[in-house]
Amino acid sequence: MKYLWWIAQILCILISLFFLVFGVDLIRGAYNLNDPFSFIMTFFAASFIILISLTLVLVCTIKMIRVYRRLKPSQVQADRS
Repeated sequence: MKYLWWIAQILCILISLFFLVFGVDLIRGAYNLNDPFSFIMTFFAASFIILISLTLVLVCTIKMIRVYRRLKPSQVQADRS
């Protein structure tokens, strides 16, 4: 049960990284568009995708670091006993 949380966080990071790559690819594709309206809409949509995915990666990473730091002292005390 305790490993399920770690797996969920890693899965969240992997999905977010996929969308980050997708957003970068989308923003690169926006520069090939000829219509200015399509370019602007695609550019801002891709920027939004990148922003959300980077935020999710950051949040999940910070959560994992905080939980690891809380577990680390208790494991050290358990090893001393």
